[in-house]
Amino acid sequence: MNFDFSDDQKMLKEQVRKFLTDKCPYTVPRRILNGDEPYAKEVWKGLVDMGLTGTAIPEAYGGLGLGALELCVIAEELGRAAAPVPFASSVYLASEAIKLFGTEKQKETWLPKLAAGEIIGTLALSEGTHAASPRNIATKFAGGKISGEKLPVPDGDVADVAVVVVNSGGSGDQAISLAIVDLKGAGVTREVLRTIDPTRSQARITFKDAPAELMGPAGQGWSQLSRVLDGAAVLFAFEQVGGSEAAIEMARDYSLERYAFGRQIGSYQAIKHKLADMYVKKELAKSNAYFGAMMLNDEGAELPEAAAASRIAGSDAYVFAAQESLQTHGGIGYTWEANTQFHYRRAKLLALVVGSTVQWKEKLAARLEAKNAA
Repeated sequence: MNFDFSDDQKMLKEQVRKFLTDKCPYTVPRRILNGDEPYAKEVWKGLVDMGLTGTAIPEAYGGLGLGALELCVIAEELGRAAAPVPFASSVYLASEAIKLFGTEKQKETWLPKLAAGEIIGTLALSEGTHAASPRNIATKFAGGKISGEKLPVPDGDVADVAVVVVNSGGSGDQAISLAIVDLKGAGVTREVLRTIDPTRSQARITFKDAPAELMGPAGQGWSQLSRVLDGAAVLFAFEQVGGSEAAIEMARDYSLERYAFGRQIGSYQAIKHKLADMYVKKELAKSNAYFGAMMLNDEGAELPEAAAASRIAGSDAYVFAAQESLQTHGGIGYTWEANTQFHYRRAKLLALVVGSTVQWKEKLAARLEAKNAA
């Protein structure tokens, strides 16, 4: 069994890395962090021009017609560069949700625009700091309109369309549906939220009788959402692997150029231990991400467990690598001028963006128990 990517997929990975190396050095996220731009529009345009926003969208809807594995290699490079673009929200979440569960008319309306990068999409799930569940989704859908508040919504300040998790009536899981909302339409107000990583913006979106369309029959939203989040978990895991590798490389390079007491600090056992621990966690995350990618690509029966494991290992590895890289740099790592902050910020954000590590551990435990009981 081959767990590696094909030559074509590796070539795609190299092309994306070359583009991001040239067009998205750390000066770009620093510019976004210091300024008022919500994202790097020139980097986004470059990704669009390469066709990457339509990677997994079928050719019939204007995409490239590739698959999950191609998205995985792209995600890894975006994570490595800490790219300040709304790619994940638009591609992993909105596009995938519409592709999987939208009606034919909805696919024809939205997917070509998302594939061409003409619009940006997002998923509006959370309604505060608590974990979302069928019992606490308060945003209501009735009579073709929705009302309620969602926060934080990834890239919600710049998105043109949102897949919104709504309560459409009923009880339990059957109360939840997915709806598509044009964020440029009536009844929608937005507010940018302050977060630890302003290079990937978050927003509060308030709906007041905003026109909306359900995605498929009412009452199927929670199972649909679970599938979308499982796919996104694998893709975010690849971003986390890429970010972990970048953080490790930053720490390694600094440990070889910084001298203390006449020696490279990398020659000291304490620094060697840090680098080794970072590498081990990253490799464990990479193994989980690769298995998750295989299950996602094949729609394998083990996707729910593989997605949760990918998410847990990826979050653990990236946060650890970012923290230890900062520690390896010592006092200079804590300064505003140091680039270590970009991976520290991104690691903390990605650990929460589609549910916290604690939530995914609970999901993994519940899924394994259900599988064993069966």
